[in-house]
Amino acid sequence: MNSLVVKTVEQARKLIIGVIGGTVALAGVVMLVTPGPGWIAIFLGLSILSFEFVWAARLLKRLKDKGKDLSNRVLGNSYRRNDKAEPPPDDVSPTASS
Repeated sequence: MNSLVVKTVEQARKLIIGVIGGTVALAGVVMLVTPGPGWIAIFLGLSILSFEFVWAARLLKRLKDKGKDLSNRVLGNSYRRNDKAEPPPDDVSPTASS
């Protein structure tokens, strides 16, 4: 009977996290077309959902990666995930300025 209680508590926890995270994410979607911080609420909702659901963690990671790529393109950074950093030039010495 103890395993039945544990299983029920786990299912209840999963349901509560799903309802709360889904509600926050859905409110974020609504806020995309109404005044409010839509993307922040969507990310928060996905973060809550990722505690219990692997698909939410994967989606959140994919959205973060796409956001980083977009910001790098907009800001003109030459950052690439697989590129190696170039060594500093030889004529620059690491001295403190006075």
